[in-house]
Amino acid sequence: MDRRIKEYLSFLSAERGASPHTLRGYRQDLEQFAGYLNTAGLIETGATGAPAQMERLHVRGYLAWLAQRGARKSTMARKLAVVRAWGDYGVTMGWLTSNPAKLVPMPKVDRRLPRVLNVDEALALMREPGRQAAAGKAASSATLRDQAILELAYSTGIRVSELVGINVTDLQPDAGFLLVRGKGKRERLVPVGKVALEAIGRYRDRLRVELSDAGGGANAPLFVNQRGGRLSARSVERLVARYSRAVSASGPVGPHALRHSCATHLLESGADLRAIQELLGHASLATTERYTHLNADRLLAVYDQAHPRAKGSK
Repeated sequence: MDRRIKEYLSFLSAERGASPHTLRGYRQDLEQFAGYLNTAGLIETGATGAPAQMERLHVRGYLAWLAQRGARKSTMARKLAVVRAWGDYGVTMGWLTSNPAKLVPMPKVDRRLPRVLNVDEALALMREPGRQAAAGKAASSATLRDQAILELAYSTGIRVSELVGINVTDLQPDAGFLLVRGKGKRERLVPVGKVALEAIGRYRDRLRVELSDAGGGANAPLFVNQRGGRLSARSVERLVARYSRAVSASGPVGPHALRHSCATHLLESGADLRAIQELLGHASLATTERYTHLNADRLLAVYDQAHPRAKGSK
C-alpha cells in the first residue's frame, strides 16, 4: 500500500500543487490508516499493493479506533476526508472498484468561533516590535522584518504559507497590490494597505543587500532568516506568538488569528462578504462565513438600519 500512497502524494504535488505541509499531513494520515488496515489483515500482499476487499465497516472501524485513542471529532473528520480523497483517486486509477469511505458519514464537529483580536489588541500588536526594540529586546533588522510581517498579515489576511512564499517581485508597491499564490497554486491579487507597504519598504531598504543575495531573480524571498534563506512558517508562528503574548488578554495567538481578525474587522466595518471571500482566497463563500462573525448588537444594528420594517410603521 506504500506505493499507492506515494502515487497519490505525487499526484497531489504535481497536479494539485499541494504544499509540503499538506503533503506531510496527508502522508501521516494515510500511513496511519494503512497501519490500521494492516492490523485488521486488509492489506493485499500481491503486486498491486492495494487494500483488499475494503468495506464501509472497515472505515467505520478505523474511526472507532481513533476515538478510542482520544482523537477529537475534528481530527477524525479530517482523517476521514483524507481517506475519502485517496479512495476517489484509487477508483479513478482503477486499483479500487469502489470507495467505501464515501459511505461513512462525517463526524459532527462542533462549530467554534475563530480566535480573533479586537481592534485595540490588533493595533497594539502592530506596535509591539518597535516597543520591544526600544526596550532592547530585539535587533533592529529583525524588528523591521517582524513589523513588516505583522502589518502585511493583518492588512491582507493571507495564510502563513502564502506569506512565507512571497518573492520580492510579487509585491507591486506603486499599484498597492501583492501577487499571492494560494492553495492549489491558484494566484490572486491582494490589495495591501499603505501602512503595511511603508513597513515593508523600511524593511527592504534596510536589508536590500541581504535580499539581493537570497537566491536572486524572481524567486528571491521577501522575508528572510538570519542566514538569508526563506523564512519558515514555523518561524512566523513563533514571532507572532511572542509579540501577541504581550498584548492579547486571552494569551498568545498564531498567524491564523491575524487572518481571522482581518476578515472580522473588515466585516464589522461594512465590507462585503464576497469581497472578503476574494481577499482571503476562499473557493466557497461558506468557508468565508466560518472565518467571520458578528456579535448580536452589531447584527441588530445592521437590521435596524437596513430593514424597512425594523422600526415599525410611521
